[in-house]
Amino acid sequence: MTVSLSLSQARRMALEAQGLARVRPTTPVTARAVGRTFAQLQLVQIDSVNVLARSHYLPFFSRLGNYDTAILQTMAGRAPRRMMEYWAHEASFIRPEHFPDLLAWQKRYWVGAHSLDEEVRIDMENRILAVLATSRPMTASELTAKLGHDEVQDRANWGWNWNVVKRVLEHLFEEGRVSAAARTAQFERRYALTSRVYPGGTPEWMDPDASMDRLIEAAAKAHGIGTVRCFADYFRTPAKAGQASVERLQRAGRLERVTVKGWDRDVFRHVDAKIPRRAEGRALLSPFDSLVFERRRLEELFGFHYRIEIYTPAAKRRFGYYVLPFLLREGIVARVDLKADRPGGRLLVRSAHAEPSAPSDTAEELAAELCLMGDWLGLQEVVVSPVGDLARTLNEAIAARRHSQDPLGGRVNPLTGETGYVALVSPVD
Repeated sequence: MTVSLSLSQARRMALEAQGLARVRPTTPVTARAVGRTFAQLQLVQIDSVNVLARSHYLPFFSRLGNYDTAILQTMAGRAPRRMMEYWAHEASFIRPEHFPDLLAWQKRYWVGAHSLDEEVRIDMENRILAVLATSRPMTASELTAKLGHDEVQDRANWGWNWNVVKRVLEHLFEEGRVSAAARTAQFERRYALTSRVYPGGTPEWMDPDASMDRLIEAAAKAHGIGTVRCFADYFRTPAKAGQASVERLQRAGRLERVTVKGWDRDVFRHVDAKIPRRAEGRALLSPFDSLVFERRRLEELFGFHYRIEIYTPAAKRRFGYYVLPFLLREGIVARVDLKADRPGGRLLVRSAHAEPSAPSDTAEELAAELCLMGDWLGLQEVVVSPVGDLARTLNEAIAARRHSQDPLGGRVNPLTGETGYVALVSPVD
């Protein structure tokens, strides 16, 4: 008998699976708590955009609050590693146990050296592997210098004007022969032989069907509930193979077919997925957060249409450059365009828009979340620009919050010369 769920039940199941249904802990965040969260998510996407914070840092803040990002650097950069880099949902930190499974299915040939002359590629592979066999982990630029490679690069193709060393390194990364041992402060990979990074040494060959089953079940655990498309998209595995895996996992009793009011597709839940009585969480979500990976699922679950506008020309953007959805309890109720002004010590809210169903306490809850984020990022002020229908009330909520916490603060009002409270937000007309 197929279980029938309401939309609210499906939402709460999804939020619980993603670690977003509950109020954050009030105790200091430990490395163990960060590790548990990563195990629950299965992976976090990496992106080079650093307008607010590196994207892989944000999902842990969303779920845990103020935590030390050095914990992640240790998890990914020291043995025994609990995180590894590989292609999954784009470039991602993954759990090491999924590395052999992903090797069986990821075919990202477009980023490497497959268009190079084979003799040139193989010669460079051998030279790179020989250096890495006897050296510390090295960046592409360090390897280029070590090898004495000199090349006139094509600057016409912006963003992909890699030299031969970098292209071959990425090819070796795709094949799983080299891995990222760590990242530099500039976010460059430090490459090493995979046998020195992967906790098991050299990954063994895996049966593709068994690998797919492990990946699809991991995705189903992380989602709680979803479609074949949702589960296959999580690790970016082929949909046809994902469909066959879902059928195998159903027969094995790991997935159950359910119906959700308003969904017109086949929906499945993981047998371990739970439905909390209510969702009580509050979080700003990275544009690359795993809850928002699959846009159709996001709209079906929360009625929230979302598009990342980083690559949209400024004049055509609706909401801004780096827009974070704001989750409050069971709904996504607002979105804010954020930027960290590190030299000025300010968290800039460049626009703030409420969803039609936003509850009356949205501005107050969002103000609290922005102040928490500012503290986590080491920024002293939250500055709201007068853009968006939520900007005025958000401005007032932040000012009220600061005033209640520090009514005098020893500041000098530049307008009156008196010591007292000075609002840390820009005026909204």
